[in-house]
Amino acid sequence: MGTTQLETVPEPKYWHLKTVLTEALDSEFSVGEILPNERDLAARFGVARATLRQALEQLELEGRLQRRRGVGTTVAPPRVGVAVGTGQHAWPGAPGDVWQAVDCVLAVPPAAVAAALGTASDEPVHTLRRTRVSHGQSVAAELLHIPAASVPDLSAIDTPSGPARARAVLRELHRLELEGRDSSVELGSARAEDARELDRLPGAPVLVVTTRFLSGGRSAALSVATYRADTCRLTFGDSGGVEIHQSPEREAS
Repeated sequence: MGTTQLETVPEPKYWHLKTVLTEALDSEFSVGEILPNERDLAARFGVARATLRQALEQLELEGRLQRRRGVGTTVAPPRVGVAVGTGQHAWPGAPGDVWQAVDCVLAVPPAAVAAALGTASDEPVHTLRRTRVSHGQSVAAELLHIPAASVPDLSAIDTPSGPARARAVLRELHRLELEGRDSSVELGSARAEDARELDRLPGAPVLVVTTRFLSGGRSAALSVATYRADTCRLTFGDSGGVEIHQSPEREAS
């Protein structure tokens, strides 16, 4: 890979540079490797640093690069894979669940969550915070809302909060028969709390996956999972489900 004559290319310089950098990432660098500094890269490709920054920003947006505080620009790990369609019928916390419980509190949820659960607007529900980690980095944060009616036998559990409380709530939830689930995906902006957990700036683009779990003809739980937009790839299969693939060649498990 040598200096590229970008002046003869009709498309924007930074866009062509992005293509050249992508080829270099595939052939010369490994996951987690730190790229040379901007001055050296700009000299190598014969471009202005402003053009280089535009290309790097685009690659970061596409999930090929990560800018880590105190480290520099590194090659990003493969995109995380998770099925969010209706094909999977399992409660959160079931065997094989990749989410890690962080905390659990009893609190009044936002009005939209209460409406989806069918609870009164002032009725507290169990709110679990969970996180998903890939290659040692948090890639998603989840708020799992569970009405008290879904887990009525918690009186003997004296842990008021924390991961132990979260696991206890999930164990009780598994006593119900799961009848189905429905999911939706939309583009959103990272809230301050999620941004801190995901190591993103507030307002950064995220994918919000909302899943409603059904049991006994009612909403037994509601999951609102926030994924880093640069770690996910969405595909829509023939079944109508939605999946996030790790790479174009590998199907999500």
